[in-house]
Amino acid sequence: MKKRILVAPLNWGIGHATRCMPIINALITEGFEPIIASDGQALRLLEKEFESLTFIKLPSYNIKYAKSKQWFKWHMLLQLPKIKKAIKRERNAIKQIVIDYNIQGIISDNRMGVISKHVPSVFITHQLNVLSGNTTRLSTYFHDRYLKAFDVCWIPDFENTPNLSGLLGHNFSNKGLELKYIGPLSRLEKVALKPKYNIMVLLSGPEPQRTILEEQLLSSLINYNGKVIFVRGKIETEQTVMLETPFTIYNFMQTEELQNAINKSDLIISRSGYTTIMDLAKLGKQAFFIPTPGQFEQEYLANYLDKNGTIASCNQTEFTLDELNRITDYSGFESFKNEIDFKALFTLFQG
Repeated sequence: MKKRILVAPLNWGIGHATRCMPIINALITEGFEPIIASDGQALRLLEKEFESLTFIKLPSYNIKYAKSKQWFKWHMLLQLPKIKKAIKRERNAIKQIVIDYNIQGIISDNRMGVISKHVPSVFITHQLNVLSGNTTRLSTYFHDRYLKAFDVCWIPDFENTPNLSGLLGHNFSNKGLELKYIGPLSRLEKVALKPKYNIMVLLSGPEPQRTILEEQLLSSLINYNGKVIFVRGKIETEQTVMLETPFTIYNFMQTEELQNAINKSDLIISRSGYTTIMDLAKLGKQAFFIPTPGQFEQEYLANYLDKNGTIASCNQTEFTLDELNRITDYSGFESFKNEIDFKALFTLFQG
């Protein structure tokens, strides 16, 4: 009988779900049976990608996001009591799920309540240091309290320089936690295809900022003299496609179609979410990043890659079509080949 491994990505946009896809495929290849647990768009996306697997709906964190950058951090901090209650509900649910589904191991991507004392439990994060401005020490402490309860932490980045996460995933002071740098995770592959689009807009992330950026970019690019493809990042029951010159607009794409579209595009405009960074780095793409206002992680990553001359970026309120002229001063990502030794990582579940 195949050992069942629970894979549980956080529902925060779709990035945590998509970077779990290579892990799910590797589990299948290595003879395990993945059981998928999440909620919202993350769960819906994985249901479309892995129709034959078993899916479980977990309690939602139900985080609300501020429209204004000024209030983003404080809005999040005020929700900490609600998040702690959600984590407790999640832990209670996992206790029963481990029994009901005979779970033999857990892989949690940033879901702090998906853990069990009875089976090996892995936490995936690129944020060992949780940046939040003058409250960074508090946010890192809160995160660390939950993180250190896991058996091991897998960090999807390179351990040494150059790396993709900078301070977020390095220089961590907790010596009691086993850390494993497994290399960047991406579901995509670099393919040599004939260019078709001048610009690809790849949207994702929480509302209302996803919609705000979509409307801003549609307005800014309406007079662009070239082909533009929009992927709105809205996981709905059916795929829709709208043709409105100069735009081709999709609500979402599944893996192979998305991979081909990115490979066919000269420039990607997107948020600076870490999963997007891993995907674009894997494909060796040129990009322009617009971080989610007030989200310190994305702002740090955009600034980190801008300062080292890799990818140009600007704040959402500053974006105009003229900003794209700056990309000639940046190198873009260099494609890498990262062969993750999943067989070795999964020995944790063989005992």
